[in-house]
Amino acid sequence: MKNRIEKKFAELKKAGKKAMVAFVTAGDPNLKFTPQVVWGLEEAGVDVVELGMPFSDPMADGPVIQKSSERALKAGTKLPGIFKAVETIRKKSQVPILLMGYFNPILQYGISDYFRDAKGAGVDGTLLVDLPPEEGEETRQAARKAGVSLIYLLAPTSDRKRIDLVRKKGSGFIYYVSLTGVTGAAIHAQPEVKGQIQKVVKGSRLPVCVGFGIKTPEQARAVAKLADGVVVGSALVDCFASGKPQVGLEKAKKLAASIAKAVHSI
Repeated sequence: MKNRIEKKFAELKKAGKKAMVAFVTAGDPNLKFTPQVVWGLEEAGVDVVELGMPFSDPMADGPVIQKSSERALKAGTKLPGIFKAVETIRKKSQVPILLMGYFNPILQYGISDYFRDAKGAGVDGTLLVDLPPEEGEETRQAARKAGVSLIYLLAPTSDRKRIDLVRKKGSGFIYYVSLTGVTGAAIHAQPEVKGQIQKVVKGSRLPVCVGFGIKTPEQARAVAKLADGVVVGSALVDCFASGKPQVGLEKAKKLAASIAKAVHSI
């Protein structure tokens, strides 16, 4: 049985549309406000929401998301609270939700317990940036048993062996991230990066979404032409840096709406 992520990508493919995926940090500025953020993003046209699980040592994140993690941790954000926030979201919304973060909190929580409770709360997927597809068979089995998609990362440095492994082991979609620091506009302009994305997309049974440095509708439109969807993170997270929740939400909704419009126009 398909979960919400799989259903959404199937619907978009049937309609000939690309996906707008939005990342925000759970608990930034606090967990009580997180459901309002998700509802607002869905209203703005976002197809899938990634909720970041704040972590004390987010090595793979840039300064904007690191600071949002710090704010969320300071506000007392932990996994049980994130699950409760998702339960609240589900009272009004069926937008696909995945949790994105690091393996250590999942290990501490208990792998099977995490996926059971995530599914029970209404979570559809998980992306663990430091759990490569070569490892974590226990995690894959627990995710599969719960019906939660386990999403993996690929990058321009990924060789054919890694690409094939992610296609085989992953579910939901593939998150393609450029580690070269190239923004969406530059991706469109550089044939070698464009070729790398096309290499991942071609023949993939899973949808491929590209994310890194996409901040404008123009960049999103360029990337959406190459893949099945785009992921916007830091630009949205930065909207909440002021510490004024409602002001941040209005800024995030405005930005998300403009990018979603561009993505859906492809």
